Amino acid sequence: MTELVQTTDLVILVYFLALNSFYALLLVLSVPEIWEQTRLAEDDDFQRLMQSDALPPITILVPAHNEQATIEASVTAILTLEYRNYEVVVVNDGSQDGTLEALRHAFDLYEVPRTYPETLPTRTLRALYRSRTRTRLLVIDKENGGKADSLNTAINASRFPLVIAVDADTLIEPDALLRLTRPFLLGREIAAVGGTVRVANGCVVEHGRVTDARVPRHFLPGVQVVEYLRAFLFGRLGWNRLGGNLIISGAFGLFRKDHLLAVGGYHSSSIVEDLDLVVRLHRYLRLRKIPYEISFIPDPVAWTEVPESARVLARQRERWHRGLIAAMWEYKGMLLNPRYGRVGLVAVPFYTFGEMLAPLVEVLGYVITVAGAAAGVVSTSFALLFMLVAWGYGMLLSLWAVVLEEVSFRRYRRLGDLARLVLFAMLENFGYRQRTVWWRLRAFFTVWRQRAVWGEMTRKGFEATGKQVAG
Repeated sequence: MTELVQTTDLVILVYFLALNSFYALLLVLSVPEIWEQTRLAEDDDFQRLMQSDALPPITILVPAHNEQATIEASVTAILTLEYRNYEVVVVNDGSQDGTLEALRHAFDLYEVPRTYPETLPTRTLRALYRSRTRTRLLVIDKENGGKADSLNTAINASRFPLVIAVDADTLIEPDALLRLTRPFLLGREIAAVGGTVRVANGCVVEHGRVTDARVPRHFLPGVQVVEYLRAFLFGRLGWNRLGGNLIISGAFGLFRKDHLLAVGGYHSSSIVEDLDLVVRLHRYLRLRKIPYEISFIPDPVAWTEVPESARVLARQRERWHRGLIAAMWEYKGMLLNPRYGRVGLVAVPFYTFGEMLAPLVEVLGYVITVAGAAAGVVSTSFALLFMLVAWGYGMLLSLWAVVLEEVSFRRYRRLGDLARLVLFAMLENFGYRQRTVWWRLRAFFTVWRQRAVWGEMTRKGFEATGKQVAG
């Protein structure tokens, strides 16, 4: 028994060492990506091209369910983006609050007939509205069917070859679309591209724009700033070099419409529709040997509110992990399958054995290490080594994410904000990490019996005029 406990603990230790070392590899690979993307963004010839008629037209898809607090500011900001040719399709998904009334009042809506085919099946439409004051805007009112169903509804109504899915609580920076379309101007076969999502809590918002980026003072939203920096600045950037981005954020992702239609749009049965869609795109394009890239670029930025209560955050993280488990199970045929190239040989195995199984392995490691140390089976030095690898390595990566932010984009200009980022990165592993592990662990027991629902979250909202410091 002693040998079994020690061997198991050693295997778990090696697992965490390998997992965190892979994160470190992504960090290293992200550095040349940031340099290359920054060089392109600042190139004079490219800047002139981005201001020309060469830009492809875009349809912005905005699903909304009970978003009365933020819908006016969000849509207003979207309608004033720096881009020549785009339209906005807002889908009110059976909201039970005043979302539709807020839209009708803010944009002087009037009803119009439907003039497009319903290529993707969706729930019943109630009415379509145009705006008397904003010619780019189309509002669709429909029966409740979930976020995926709303996105499919918006895709049906879209007129342009590129579509971007944006959450209704998301504030997009004015030049974000110009930056997001950059890969399409380079002559590459782009299937989808994602931008950076940052935390708006604590920031000053004026007229639907983040005018002063601040790190929240409260711990829960503040530590999520570190998580988002880690996930976007080196997580997804590193995957560009490995050719296996499996996630384009549902809050800010640009896709070719013909590919979306070819794979059947978003799956309403999926718990996390953005992950499911990207994996299906990889599978579809690889099987048909269609050249493509699914990439991430860091400088287009959208801002979103994150949960400020543990109860809401727990639901969000459990839902995210349920979606990961369901997707990895549904597309298990891609696992270690050379037909899918680096996606099947690197990305899917990492998300399966790394991201998906990590909560199970970590809890097992805690139990064996603590119980073994108490029984004298596991030495104190080994127990400390385990905690150092499990926590200390992760803390070091979080601190490097803060450093990467500071030497590249520097959105947080104040010394106090930098100090809070460093503090949250150091405190993340003491209590918060264990809670997120528990929330993710619960997903293994609920994944097969819970239906897909909107991720409900109580929001403070953004004011359309004036300014607000939330969080």
